[in-house]
Amino acid sequence: MSMIAAFYGSKSILITGATGFLGKVLMEKLFRTSPDLKVIYILVRPKAGQTLQQRVFQILNSKLFEKVKEVCPKVHEKIKPIYADLNQKDLAISKEDMQELLSYTNIIFHCAATVRFDDPLRHAVQLNVTATQQLLFMASQMPKLEAFIHISTAYSNCNLKHIDEVVYPCSVEPKKIIESMEWLDDAIIDEITPKLIAGRPNTYTYTKALGEMLVQQEGGNLNVAIIRPSIVGATWQEPFPGWVDNLNGPSGLIVAAGKGFLRSIKATPMAVADLVPVDTVVNLTLAVGWYTAVHRPKPTLIYHCTSGTINPCNWGKMGLQVLATFEKVPFERAFRRPNADFTTNYFTASCWNAVSHRAPAIIYDFYLRLTGRKPRMTKLMNRLLRTISMLEYFINQSWEWSTYNTEMLMSELSPEDQRVFNFDVSQLNWLEYIENYVMGVKKHILKEDMAGIPEARQHLKRLRNIHYLFNTALFLIIWCLLLARSQMARNMWFFIVSFCYKFISYFRASRTLKI
Repeated sequence: MSMIAAFYGSKSILITGATGFLGKVLMEKLFRTSPDLKVIYILVRPKAGQTLQQRVFQILNSKLFEKVKEVCPKVHEKIKPIYADLNQKDLAISKEDMQELLSYTNIIFHCAATVRFDDPLRHAVQLNVTATQQLLFMASQMPKLEAFIHISTAYSNCNLKHIDEVVYPCSVEPKKIIESMEWLDDAIIDEITPKLIAGRPNTYTYTKALGEMLVQQEGGNLNVAIIRPSIVGATWQEPFPGWVDNLNGPSGLIVAAGKGFLRSIKATPMAVADLVPVDTVVNLTLAVGWYTAVHRPKPTLIYHCTSGTINPCNWGKMGLQVLATFEKVPFERAFRRPNADFTTNYFTASCWNAVSHRAPAIIYDFYLRLTGRKPRMTKLMNRLLRTISMLEYFINQSWEWSTYNTEMLMSELSPEDQRVFNFDVSQLNWLEYIENYVMGVKKHILKEDMAGIPEARQHLKRLRNIHYLFNTALFLIIWCLLLARSQMARNMWFFIVSFCYKFISYFRASRTLKI
């Protein structure tokens, strides 16, 4: 019997960010392994035209929850959506809902955050710092609370090359940052942002570091733990391989490359791609929740959920594996033949992006205008290139994370818990995982039918021929222009033709002598 699964039975659990990628997988695992849990409260902001309950049913109708419905048929009765808005100072939770949360919550998993790298500092502080502070204040008033688990990111201290399982201080206290956001105008905030984030590439990593400081400072009387996952990818094993539902991180790059929009990327091929499956993160999170509630370790423990130190895979190898999978499982209606060019030369990458990405997009938009349709490809391509530029910081560097606490936790688990809540990435087969990842993107994000693979392969062959033809024509046009304008080019061409003629003549003469 799993001690961790038994622990969560009969518990009342609050999950923030439950409608997100990680939150959904966390809920699924809880219901599948602990179907007798009492209730899961989820903080939800309703979408236009959808009630809170409709959003819950939309989540449960996903393929992700098929196994859950078998072991817990009335799962919808165990999810209670609570109206909340993390952009509001009081989270906009009603008095009745607040009273219920304060009275019955046993475990909090704080997964909610803005993961947009280009968010203005004010918005990133509100969601990643101020909302965390308000949730900690709520937690301090919960008499039955046993553990508060905060999900951060392994890149919160990416300004360092070696990162230990400790909270690193920022130059300005998080409380002062929160206060200053209330009275500073946007222009001043934008001006001081580069100085504040100092060494970090964006407001996301900076505000996640502030959030960690806040948890350490204001969670002193609570049983608190912090988990730092690296780049979170598709499921590895549970509930089935390859499930993914968003375009963040590698998923967006896979779609762009599979459809032929992404032709080259500025990356360091030998840099470690620190990718970790979402079910691995969830298993560690639930194990940490159990350990924190039962053993109540002091001071606050930080757990790194990374793969690079234990089972490294570099970006070059990953790119080749993705391309190999495209040959087996091509994407439908691809714009161009999938390809990947990893280069460390920024000038080369930038020039190639301008020609290889924007030029075909402009031509395609011109074709759309001629046929009376709205041009969209250039706008899409600009958005893609902007996203890639924000990812370049992370795909051109490697980091080392210590994993002593994560290893300690694994040793504390029973053999049954090590099996049911496995977070040992040393067992991960990258070739198999990437193949399942690409297939998952095709099935669950693009909603493409696997029966259409033969037709997609034929389309891929046509794109390959068009690609070679286009490159050949482009080379010939450029060479003809050089011949017309450059004496040096003409001299070189004359030399090459003369050399080839002499070589052929010599070859023919030698054959005649042998005969």
